[in-house]
Amino acid sequence: MASNTLELESLLARSRALVEVELNNLLPSAAAAPEKIHNAIRWSVFAGGKRFRPALLLATGQAFSASTGELIRTACAFEMVHTYSLIHDDLPSMDDDDLRRGRPTCHVRFDEATAILAGDALQTLAFRTIAEDKQLAAETRVALISELARAAATPEGMVAGQALDMEAETRQVTGAQLEEIHRFKTGALIVAAARCGAIIGKATEDELAAVTSYGSHLGLLFQITDDFLDVTATAEDLGKTPGKDAQSNKATYPGLYGMEETRAAAINAHRTACAALDRIDRPTDVLRRIADYILNRTG
Repeated sequence: MASNTLELESLLARSRALVEVELNNLLPSAAAAPEKIHNAIRWSVFAGGKRFRPALLLATGQAFSASTGELIRTACAFEMVHTYSLIHDDLPSMDDDDLRRGRPTCHVRFDEATAILAGDALQTLAFRTIAEDKQLAAETRVALISELARAAATPEGMVAGQALDMEAETRQVTGAQLEEIHRFKTGALIVAAARCGAIIGKATEDELAAVTSYGSHLGLLFQITDDFLDVTATAEDLGKTPGKDAQSNKATYPGLYGMEETRAAAINAHRTACAALDRIDRPTDVLRRIADYILNRTG
């Protein structure tokens, strides 16, 4: 298990390096006007992080024999959308967080208006990045844009999940409602990353259905472990302020079920994600290791 973890960490590091080189090429220079916005964008995008969503997209696409050249720009687009969501999620009107990836959040480092505009710009740049990707056929680009837009918006995407999450701060939620929040807020973008990798790799409909099931349970696993770590990890481990969920009265698995049942839910989500891969006659070892990594992550 230890060797598998080290191997996956090495793979994630290589993926992160590829993505960061491409992001540096795609994003406006910090010296380009308006400088404040572009500095805020780069402050947020290059703040660190594992680049999990791009890595998942790359790993899924490569399982279906897609090349890095075909995958890399869409992978970067997912990181742009994810970073925009973090910038907005940290705002005083949302989670009001001062720390992200181990350093001041965008609105703290710059100001609230600049943070909003930086997030807006990243969201739009993501779709431009895919639309202008000459490595892919126009039909494929349209499909990818549709996938990303569906995952980011409403009624079943990230924005819907954030809205439901905020509403849940003022009322008690059921287990089904909590799972819905997690599937929308966190899971939708993870599912779409896996699906987009498979789409670029020209997966069949049956293969795409299996990838969707894998991504859905992987996304749920990711958020369950995130809830767990908010209780158990330190700020150094997380790169953000721990204990914020309880302080903000967020709906979480530990809050609803307790720590023991939360861990059991994570194990079940992991098991179901891996079972979905059994339906794919492709080299899915890396995807299984990603699920293992998420189950056992410490930050």
